[in-house]
Amino acid sequence: MPVTVHRLDPAHYRRTPWKNGGGELVVITAGGGDGWAAGGVAWHFGRTQIVAPGPFSDLAGFERLQVVIKGGGLVLVTPTGEIDLRHPFRPQRYDGGTPIVTRLDDGPVEVVNLIADRRRFNIDLRVGEAGETIKLGAGEHVVHAPIEAVAIEIGAQRMELPEDHAVQVRAEAGTVLKVMAGRALIGSIAPVRS
Repeated sequence: MPVTVHRLDPAHYRRTPWKNGGGELVVITAGGGDGWAAGGVAWHFGRTQIVAPGPFSDLAGFERLQVVIKGGGLVLVTPTGEIDLRHPFRPQRYDGGTPIVTRLDDGPVEVVNLIADRRRFNIDLRVGEAGETIKLGAGEHVVHAPIEAVAIEIGAQRMELPEDHAVQVRAEAGTVLKVMAGRALIGSIAPVRS
């Protein structure tokens, strides 16, 4: 089939303690076979709370996209400067191997991460606002309702996603996503072509 859509329910999300012991990762979906030692995946889309300053785990070889969905004031301090995540719904891209210590300027936050082995996958993380039409290329896509219910249309199929629910879309040749209501996060994962 050119496009398949699979619903993702929070009751089935996998919960994994952080490598540094400072919290818990909620894996909404993951894939790619062998890879990331702790989870055996090469990419994942997940969410987590950051409630106290601390170091990030070393994910050398992985590309990382991150966006704040609740709270504000998150700064990622690196040896060469800062990655500014102070404002919600502004995704930032960075190298997973960069040494990072978090700073919380305004209390705890919740974030969504899309992380992938950069040798194998190209990734993107976008925000879809109500009324927006977004082209999805060939590959896998995760459409998530991070803070409120979202209504979407993929092809001729309309779906309502309650808060924290998602769908995983596999598109052989691409498709079009319409955000009818709410604010969605769209993570895109495509194999690197040699």
